Amino acid sequence: MPTLTPTVATGARSKPQEMTYVDPAGTMMPNEDEAFLANTGLNGPFVADLLSDMLTHERCGAQLYRSVSQRTNNPVLRERYDHFGNETVEHVEILEGLIAGLGGDPGYISPAARVTEKAGIGLLESTFLLAGSVDLMTQELVMLDAVLLAEAKDHANWSCLAGMVDDLPAGDVRDAFLAAVDEIEVQEDEHFRWAQDMRCRMISLQATSGPTSSLALTADEMVARIKGLFD
Repeated sequence: MPTLTPTVATGARSKPQEMTYVDPAGTMMPNEDEAFLANTGLNGPFVADLLSDMLTHERCGAQLYRSVSQRTNNPVLRERYDHFGNETVEHVEILEGLIAGLGGDPGYISPAARVTEKAGIGLLESTFLLAGSVDLMTQELVMLDAVLLAEAKDHANWSCLAGMVDDLPAGDVRDAFLAAVDEIEVQEDEHFRWAQDMRCRMISLQATSGPTSSLALTADEMVARIKGLFD
């Protein structure tokens, strides 16, 4: 079972920084950092931080999909959110396995990962903090916007990793990266394209649906309109 919310209780570790205190029991020691991917020709500490950042973004994505799936009023969107959310949980598991297989610690939270987690929390919060201050149709688009932004980074992450793999020498390390890329990159391409296309479709459908003001609709009428948006 993958870890979607790493904490001290799950064995999460990090590096202390100028303004970040880390309990010694949860500190990634310099010798461990330097040993990761040693003698492979790679910058092991950087790659450890990169994979931690990617893993954190996937974990945040899984939480985002679970949240928007529970709140959308459109069954078409809910089905996709559930499907892509399940795949994202699988991505977490694959990344955890990749890191562990390379001799790293899937519970390591890099400085870059902490920044990504903060951004992910903000993105999730953007989908509900103004609930009650925007109409339901706008709320649907806001949730889809958050999915698109999250998937844009996912898409870029895996495209970059695929490019890096192309430059690696043949061997176990390249094979491990390639297996993860081959399984995940095509799904990330699909997630990003779908979110981008669906956003354009929602905008087009609303823009051409006539001048009826959403403010004049009751909540029940708005929900019915959202449910039938893609019929």
